[in-house]
Amino acid sequence: MTHSNFVEILLVEDSVLDAEMSILALEEENLANHLIWLKDGADALNFIFCKGPYVDRNISNQPKLILLDLKMPKVGGIEVLKRIREDKRTSKLPVVIMTSSKEETDIIRGYDLGANSYIVKPVDFDKFTKSVKEIGFYWLLINQPPVVSKENKTK
Repeated sequence: MTHSNFVEILLVEDSVLDAEMSILALEEENLANHLIWLKDGADALNFIFCKGPYVDRNISNQPKLILLDLKMPKVGGIEVLKRIREDKRTSKLPVVIMTSSKEETDIIRGYDLGANSYIVKPVDFDKFTKSVKEIGFYWLLINQPPVVSKENKTK
């Protein structure tokens, strides 16, 4: 894991076990070379918007993918997603909600706020790691993101 300006995956997950399983799955596919794991939504917002300990980070160097848990301390995933979508500089970032919540209200709220995908974490270890590998492979290697023009870089 690196704290450099170049980040491909931002993993926002408060569960150490889920984060470690996700990172292991991505490492097996060589997709975790430029991954940052943050344990709460407040830290994620600081990272994404270059505040606090990340003030020196360049906001135009955003991750190719944000894997976002919903139920987290400080700031929950729904609020993080809302703030990402409200800002023109980050509104098109791919955000995949990866949570244990199967609640219909969470699913609807996630999509209403612009989540690109909503995935319920499988309880089974093999299914969980397979899901993470497929997510990483798709978003990093197959998906074609939009080109960010200069006028889209300002708020």
